Amino acid sequence: MNPLFPRTSFKFIGLAIGLSIFFISFAASVVLGQTPTSISTAMDAFLRYDASSTEHIVITTTRLSRAVIASVIGGGLAMAGALMQALTRNPLASPSIFGINAGALFFVVTATVLFSVSSLLHLMWIAFLGAAVAAILVFFLGSLGRDGLSPIKIVLAGAALTAFFTSFTQGLLVIDEQSLEGVLFWIGGSVAGRTLEMLEPVLPFMAGAGIGALLLGRPINILTSGEDIAKGLGQKTILIKLLTGLVIVLLAGGAVAVGGSIGFIGLIVPHIVRGLIGMDYRWIIPYCAIFGASLLLLADVGARFVIMPEEMPIGVMTAILGAPFFIYIARRGFSRE
Repeated sequence: MNPLFPRTSFKFIGLAIGLSIFFISFAASVVLGQTPTSISTAMDAFLRYDASSTEHIVITTTRLSRAVIASVIGGGLAMAGALMQALTRNPLASPSIFGINAGALFFVVTATVLFSVSSLLHLMWIAFLGAAVAAILVFFLGSLGRDGLSPIKIVLAGAALTAFFTSFTQGLLVIDEQSLEGVLFWIGGSVAGRTLEMLEPVLPFMAGAGIGALLLGRPINILTSGEDIAKGLGQKTILIKLLTGLVIVLLAGGAVAVGGSIGFIGLIVPHIVRGLIGMDYRWIIPYCAIFGASLLLLADVGARFVIMPEEMPIGVMTAILGAPFFIYIARRGFSRE
């Protein structure tokens, strides 16, 4: 694959273009929706807030927090997907494919049905825990055997755990159908109705993990060149893998805890980014953060208009975009095995 931005100077230009796309997407998320507004109205809402203006109330209390949350979730999922693909050497690796979303949902449904947990804050932490457990199980099962971790084994482990968690989740919901409404928050995946207060508990973890992801760029470059080469250069490969796994869990777990089951962002964005800049993870990680945020913002804007006056869950929008891409990557990737 020949990158579009092969030189460092071009990569800076690409980063500037990506930031421009992000700011345009963020502005569109703040301005567009069922309540018609404009850029000037949005500026007035922030600079000269009028409590009697419906537009100002919608922008400051709903759309701003929605745009911020979509940015954080999109960037987090894209960075997690890039790190997963590097760590597993698997082009299909992403939080949704490897059962992290399914694990979080299973824990939420279990807490709701069996333990009558209803606090949104408590359910967010439970979703975080479920995502972490699912990620640990996938990497453990994919590492069993004499060959250790391999792309095929980890895909099979992810598919098996996804099926396991999904089937038990459906069984619990059949037992107690009244709990279905309470967990629709996580099933469909959405940033609608989210507030910044909901992001605050997991933001420190995701921010720390994001910084960690940026710092792991160079070690990941060495690790992807081959484990023997990495060890020959003095790298503590086990430590790097553990740190990378922790960063993945924090990024993906935090994103799922706030936004629910939003798939394919972690699959699509890293492939697009590698097509732009190549295989240098010092650049891939920041590019993924920017383009992941932009893609989820645009998906959220599209979700508001597809079936107006109703709104489509953002998870459905990303699935529409991601399913064909997944088939393409699967055919291309495994045809090379």
